[in-house]
Amino acid sequence: MTAPTPYLHLPGTARDALSFYGAVFGCGVTVHSFADFGRTDGPAEAVAHGQLVDGPVALNAADVAGDQAPLRCEGLMFSLLGTADPATLRSWFTGLAAGGRVVEDLQQRPWGASDGQVVDRFGVHWLVGFEGTEDG
Repeated sequence: MTAPTPYLHLPGTARDALSFYGAVFGCGVTVHSFADFGRTDGPAEAVAHGQLVDGPVALNAADVAGDQAPLRCEGLMFSLLGTADPATLRSWFTGLAAGGRVVEDLQQRPWGASDGQVVDRFGVHWLVGFEGTEDG
């Protein structure tokens, strides 16, 4: 592993979130239920571990169990600055915004870069952007 990988603990929405992120980023998704892992501390169909696979973004997620606290995203953004070509980043921004909330539209900044912020429908805050123009 060469970089930290986000691991979201969600309130029973991990399967939906992973499917959503897989569709936005063009990744495959693997999911293992509590039953798959022999866990009895939550519903058998709850997600014990899931991840995005074979795509440009690494992300893991699971459903919380018992008295575990679910994700609350304050004072943190996941940055996708320059991680793909501008057209792909625009597509990701639009996808992440679906059912979420645009904090700042994706726009060109005075210093020449373009970026914007969105909080997706699962409460994750994303910063998406690229340097220069979309034409090169």
